[in-house]
Amino acid sequence: MSKVRKQTWRFDQPIYLGATGTVVGPLEARGPLSASFDKCYEHLHCGQKSWTEAERALLRRSISFCLAKAGKAEGDIDLFLAGDLMDQTVTSNFIARENRIPFLGMFGACSSSMETLATGAMLVDSGFADNVLCAVSSHNATAERQFRYPTEYGGPTKLTQTFTVTGAGAALLTKEPGKVKVKEATIGRVIDWGINDAANLGTAMAPAAADTIWTHFQDTGRTPDDYDLVVTGDLSGVGSPILDEILLEKGLDISSIHQDCGTMIYTSDQPVSAGGSGCACSAVVTYGYLFNRLAEGSLKRVLVVATGALLNSSTPKEKDTIPCIAHAVLLESAKEG
Repeated sequence: MSKVRKQTWRFDQPIYLGATGTVVGPLEARGPLSASFDKCYEHLHCGQKSWTEAERALLRRSISFCLAKAGKAEGDIDLFLAGDLMDQTVTSNFIARENRIPFLGMFGACSSSMETLATGAMLVDSGFADNVLCAVSSHNATAERQFRYPTEYGGPTKLTQTFTVTGAGAALLTKEPGKVKVKEATIGRVIDWGINDAANLGTAMAPAAADTIWTHFQDTGRTPDDYDLVVTGDLSGVGSPILDEILLEKGLDISSIHQDCGTMIYTSDQPVSAGGSGCACSAVVTYGYLFNRLAEGSLKRVLVVATGALLNSSTPKEKDTIPCIAHAVLLESAKEG
């Protein structure tokens, strides 16, 4: 691995997404990307007795799909990197207890999908692991209960508020040749724009996304013409235009290639306010829809920028401003032509 200028890692060894697994809940199953997911649950409980057990079921199933498609057993995996939104990443911890793979729990809020992927790729490239399993999860009922109000409360939502995606995504990193390559990662800085409203996280995260994307282009010397897509994690319909405007003011126009997972995963008439969010938002879109398009070669180069608001359940009550971060991973199709 080599460092490119300030914040970008370039992986010197060929590293591939060997396989992926995606599982979603009922609302995501009715969205435009439903055909790209491995499993769609009809009910939020996912066949379990509680919301927390439901989220574990999501993560467990996404891993099972990933390993089955890769033809790997848990004993073939050197490291398991996982994260979620629950206190102390308890969903990931409990699944790690089950699979008994050497485990690194990671928290970057909704940026955890690309945080785990970047870290895993670094470990494979450096020779510390041959097969690394990366996975994240979120559940609307567990996250809303922790950060806002229990969904049973039925409180009103603001138009700026995002809707936590119910789902989980897993990916296997390996040097064994596959259809999608992991080429680079740009590690973000924590940016605080002075927003203290947990119902307006798209606005809060937009400057962090802008900082990471700007740095990626500065580090690599590329232009937007070199990319098919720049996909942000969960800025939603509120934060996405703010990101485009911030970058345009710096002389970087990505508006023609920018999409956001939070607006891709739902239709405009679904009851999700500004769009989707949560660890699973970027994970299921990337490991499902984007992975499939890269594998078939209809997309050649995609920069996935997962965004995260680094708050806890006490932050909104204490009116602290919300620090945010974004991590970017460059994915390329391995298909020639």
